[in-house]
Amino acid sequence: MIKFEHVGLRYGIGPEVLSDINFTLDPGSFHFLSGPSGAGKTSLMNLMYLGRKPTRGVVTMFDRDINTLDRDQLAGFRQRIGVVFQDFRLLPHLSIFDNVALPLRISGKPEKEIYNNVHELLEWVGLGSHTRALPPTVSGGQQQRVAIARAVIARPKLLLADEPTGNLDDEIGFRLMGLFEQLNRMGTTIVIATHNTAIMEKFVHPQLVLDQGHLSIEEPKGWIRRKIDGVF
Repeated sequence: MIKFEHVGLRYGIGPEVLSDINFTLDPGSFHFLSGPSGAGKTSLMNLMYLGRKPTRGVVTMFDRDINTLDRDQLAGFRQRIGVVFQDFRLLPHLSIFDNVALPLRISGKPEKEIYNNVHELLEWVGLGSHTRALPPTVSGGQQQRVAIARAVIARPKLLLADEPTGNLDDEIGFRLMGLFEQLNRMGTTIVIATHNTAIMEKFVHPQLVLDQGHLSIEEPKGWIRRKIDGVF
């Protein structure tokens, strides 16, 4: 699904914010992305959702080197990716319903299917009574749930989420993590950037750990035993 080989990233003429990054994410895998503030998590997510190309090294996604893709090809690749941004990036002039429906409309789904799927998902995330509200009129936590619903509505091949539970209480956060788990069981590859240790302890997955622009991978304790026992 994703392969980084000796990837570096710098902005302008400054020092590298990511240095010699190497990892492979298999299709259907689930990873947390962790590390202190300023470690480079947002920059790494930016590369994974094709918002930027690396300064050096090779990033392969869906079996293609992204450096060889033109603008139209990149746009096609992005349609396979669901993204939850930390600042939500909702369209303020569109209703909550229309924000969530946007990926389905872009992909050409029929309106009846869009109506049913969007309403069902908004009910599930607790926003069924807010379908016609505009994003600026609801709370930050509600906007975050809209952003999550928009990211998952089209069942993307890859889901990237930057602090998706940051503005939510634990009950809602755990419920939405359950949605991510269900999506993962259906085959979506998932990477979630988070500082929330309670989330990472309850939902046990390998961690991509960034520290000062360098990456390591940590397998959770008991990971092999739990997989054998059929817990995951």
